[in-house]
Amino acid sequence: MAKIIVAFPNRTNAANIRNILVRGGYSVIGVCTTGAQALQYAELLDEGILACGYKLPDMLYTHLREYLPPEFEMLLVAPPDKWREDIKGVVGLPAPLKVYDLISTMEMMQQTMDRRRRRRKKEKSAKNPDQQKKIREAKELLMERNRMSEEEAHRYLQKCSMDSGTNLVETAEMVLSVMAG
Repeated sequence: MAKIIVAFPNRTNAANIRNILVRGGYSVIGVCTTGAQALQYAELLDEGILACGYKLPDMLYTHLREYLPPEFEMLLVAPPDKWREDIKGVVGLPAPLKVYDLISTMEMMQQTMDRRRRRRKKEKSAKNPDQQKKIREAKELLMERNRMSEEEAHRYLQKCSMDSGTNLVETAEMVLSVMAG
């Protein structure tokens, strides 16, 4: 679940929004009254959601969005005439705020972040064709010489990779060089 930072110029408003989110099952890690404080919290996290008003004492939400890491989403609670539609990573919620709207919007943002995280993980784990070929050759060699199933060969490569502290491709290359020689 994404960590949430709440930033509003009025501490009472910020605390009320935090309380609503916590009762809704969300993890709020910080309540701030300035953009600088929100950015300090954001530096401690890999990703998260910043719920804020359009104007903080030290900056507008547009500047705050520019300084936030790209893995962060922003939930802007403000009158619609204060929103800019062209800013990426900002979801607007009209003020005055309704509890149901806040919780359902936060749920939608959470799901979006989860999908993005899974996509990043999948892209990171996807290997290029040469790497896939080496892994496949190493598995086939293990299957042929050691009479392993494909699943057993894959698990063996994974275990060797973990034990040696190398990635799967490097392990496959080692297996191929040792067994070929």
